[in-house]
Amino acid sequence: MLFKPDSTDDEKSTAPRKRSLLSRLLGRMVSLLITLVILGGLGYLGWLAFQPKQNGGGGRGASARPDLPVPVLAATPQVHDVPVYLDGVGSVKALNTVTVRSQVDGKLLKVNFVEGQDVKKDDVLGEIDPAIYQAQYDQAVATKAKDEALLANQKIDLARYEQLAATNAGSKQQADTQRALVAQQEAIIKADQAQVDNAHATLSYTKIVAPISGRAGLRQVDQGNIIHASDTTGLVILTQLQPIAVWFSLPQQQIMRVNAAAAKGQLAVDVFGNDGVTVVDTGKLTGIDNQVDPTTGTLKLKAELPNASYQLWPGQFVNVRLKVETLPQAIVVPTSAVQRGPAGTFSYVIGADNTVTAKPVTVTQQNEHEAVIASGLTTSDRVVTTGFANLADGSKVVVGKDDGPPAADLAPRKRGRTPDGKRGAQGEGPSKDQGKDQSKDAKQDGQGGEHRGRRDHSEGDQKGQTGPAPAPAAGGEQSGGAPKAQP
Repeated sequence: MLFKPDSTDDEKSTAPRKRSLLSRLLGRMVSLLITLVILGGLGYLGWLAFQPKQNGGGGRGASARPDLPVPVLAATPQVHDVPVYLDGVGSVKALNTVTVRSQVDGKLLKVNFVEGQDVKKDDVLGEIDPAIYQAQYDQAVATKAKDEALLANQKIDLARYEQLAATNAGSKQQADTQRALVAQQEAIIKADQAQVDNAHATLSYTKIVAPISGRAGLRQVDQGNIIHASDTTGLVILTQLQPIAVWFSLPQQQIMRVNAAAAKGQLAVDVFGNDGVTVVDTGKLTGIDNQVDPTTGTLKLKAELPNASYQLWPGQFVNVRLKVETLPQAIVVPTSAVQRGPAGTFSYVIGADNTVTAKPVTVTQQNEHEAVIASGLTTSDRVVTTGFANLADGSKVVVGKDDGPPAADLAPRKRGRTPDGKRGAQGEGPSKDQGKDQSKDAKQDGQGGEHRGRRDHSEGDQKGQTGPAPAPAAGGEQSGGAPKAQP
């Protein structure tokens, strides 16, 4: 049986299809909208993170209050004479070093010095048994005396022969022969005198004396041993410590500068202590080597220093500086005031309206403390020395006072309860009135630098202590500081 389909059945079957398609479209639109919102939020956060870098500040204070002036410290250029130094590294050497050896062989009877003792020139350091050498000396003296007696008799005979020859009672040949014998005997006596002097000198060598003034080292031969002139170690080594020498090296590029300075006069040499800062002794340059060491490309120089307090010791490595000239009336600023940029060195100069301007400067020389400015600054300028983190050309600044470095906390402070029941540092817990005063001062401080300093100090104290955090003052709550501690 044929029948016509009911139209209501078709409408019922197509209606669910339309609703499912519509729901899918709505779901996709909602997902796309959520994605756009998330991307927009991420982009805004990225812009906020990148914005402080564009303004030259990376801290919370710079992004929150960009209109505040930057707290800095400043200094005024000074004018004075500046010495020019060449720095080098060297070693300390004794001005004279002598190995004291015996000049004769024999038994060492006495040692007249103490190890490490300062001795003077010609002091007797040791004594050798003189018996053999005394006998040799006495023998030489006796031989001379015998020959002198023989000479006296020959001179008497010569006078007699000359008298006889003058009266023709004797032969002239005999007188001439006697005259020759007298001359021969006189020569023998001179040889005897030389033997006496030699024996006396040998006898004197039995006393070992100090050839220089200096400090004695460790004894090499003990008393009672046989000491020989051929011993290489000797009895002791003497080193002259006052004055003392320092050998140091400079790069070969400084040869012309050193020679030109040395031609004008004596050059001063300073030697630093172990800290590398304190000058322990000052002397003079005494010698320049005549050639450059080809292995290192350096030139050796020698200085002599008085070493009055024995600050320097042979073999010690030291830092040395050589003064080559003095810059008269140079403009000097603290080294921290000189900054380096892509275009070279510059300094921030504070204007009359407390606005900084970056000015290029030419630096002649600088060290860890001061820099010599050849051009770019005058004595009427004020240059920034501290506070460059948030500083840029054209920024407003407020100049603080440098009252010296703050005292560091060597140990965490003990925490205790204040009378109002809140925790704080024992003996330093702020009261409510003090907190109100600090809050009022923080509101009146337009620059915000001091306020941020107190907040950072409070955070630093909380990080360095193991106990509960202290309750901040009212001003600290406004600045977004640490939260209140639970009582």
